[in-house]
Amino acid sequence: MGAARHFRRGGRMSDVADYDADILLWSERQAALLRELQARARDLPNELDLENVAEEVESVGKSELHAVESYLQLILVHALKASANRDPKLVAKWRSEADGFNVKAARRATPSMLSRIDLDALWTDALRQARLDLAVYGETLPDGLPAAPPLSAGVLLQKPLDFDALVAAIAEARSSSSI
Repeated sequence: MGAARHFRRGGRMSDVADYDADILLWSERQAALLRELQARARDLPNELDLENVAEEVESVGKSELHAVESYLQLILVHALKASANRDPKLVAKWRSEADGFNVKAARRATPSMLSRIDLDALWTDALRQARLDLAVYGETLPDGLPAAPPLSAGVLLQKPLDFDALVAAIAEARSSSSI
């Protein structure tokens, strides 16, 4: 992403979110400013489609958020599969892939995304996907898996990812929920 852009109004820094530091906040703020401009400026040319431009700008941040969510879901799917099948070669493969997803997610994540990630929904989707993946080989997920993920998005975004701790947390949550 490009260099940070700040604008001065009346000699002081504006509250424009930094593009490089938090693309989600930046895109939302820019879209709001475009909509505000559209509402206030009556002499803008009709060809200037500010509402659609605002939506496109806003979609930049949403796209980054969805990419981070996708990587987190893949991490969860791999950990769930490892909790079901402890074959060392498969676990090593899933660990390696999950680490790659972690690196990509951590690189794209911004502070404002943490509060917006719906980890419960990602967990539900990961459970479904892991079940489908394992069914191809006649395997199933263990019984008693928790309804909610055993770790936070913040933990999943820490580098390096402690895949074995994630698998252990799933096992611990499973045994806790079956008591």
